[in-house]
Amino acid sequence: MITVSEAHQKFVDHLKSQSRSSATVLAYGKDIEQLKEFLKKAEKEHVHEVSVKDLRNFMSKLSNEGYTPKSISRKTNSTKTFFRFLKINEYITDDPALLLEHPKFDVKPPRILSKIEYRALRDAARNDNRTSAIIEALLQTGIRIGELANLNLEEIKWGQGNKSGELFIRAQESHSERFVPLNKAAEAALKRYLETRPNGKEQRVFITKTGRPLLVRNIRTAIDRYFRIAGIKDAKVNDLRHTFVAHHLMMGASLVVVSKLAGHKRLATTEKYLELIKERPEEPVRLEEL
Repeated sequence: MITVSEAHQKFVDHLKSQSRSSATVLAYGKDIEQLKEFLKKAEKEHVHEVSVKDLRNFMSKLSNEGYTPKSISRKTNSTKTFFRFLKINEYITDDPALLLEHPKFDVKPPRILSKIEYRALRDAARNDNRTSAIIEALLQTGIRIGELANLNLEEIKWGQGNKSGELFIRAQESHSERFVPLNKAAEAALKRYLETRPNGKEQRVFITKTGRPLLVRNIRTAIDRYFRIAGIKDAKVNDLRHTFVAHHLMMGASLVVVSKLAGHKRLATTEKYLELIKERPEEPVRLEEL
């Protein structure tokens, strides 16, 4: 018989061995940690003692504590994956999570910023060279916020003559490496920032005033601040990436090309944006022109 605590550790080790991203391992690990604590209070020490009723009670407790249906659905998925792992590896004979239902909730489509919105965001951050460069880089290249945070100075290839610049995006966990074009707007913003960037040995492009790498949470906080200043509601950092994808498709760029630039694993991910842009009446305008 295996305890819940032992099973939790084996599950985390399994995820790591499958080369799952650190964010995924952390999220699944925390979700099952919560479940483990709940089962401990319910005096269920071993995994074979857990019933679907226990799991439903756990989800009900989360709901009473204010977790959203979307968050509970994620924890439901973690729980199902956990017990499926235990069943496959014969730590349990019956899977209690098979009958566990996901809560219903509406999935909001990606938020696409309008011309007025991303122009207002740029204007709001105009006097902040670092944040302005971050916004421009995310908006003009469509890279992920984690990719931007990990970008090194040597990975910026500046344009020469008629040849455009580009960013080299290193392979990170489940995402493969790629080159992303760097247009004049993004290049100009980056150069303005680098002129005022603190000197030091740190190779990361975006750093703090004390020379330490700027963390993802720092980047989110900075951009969220300018969203508020610009009066843009219900927007998040990832919406700059969504806007990049949508606007390139609106300009007639190939679905395959946009998918590669964005680093999407599946073409179907990019295809979802086609329905969104059909509903947008505004004329497409190149992002760098505004």
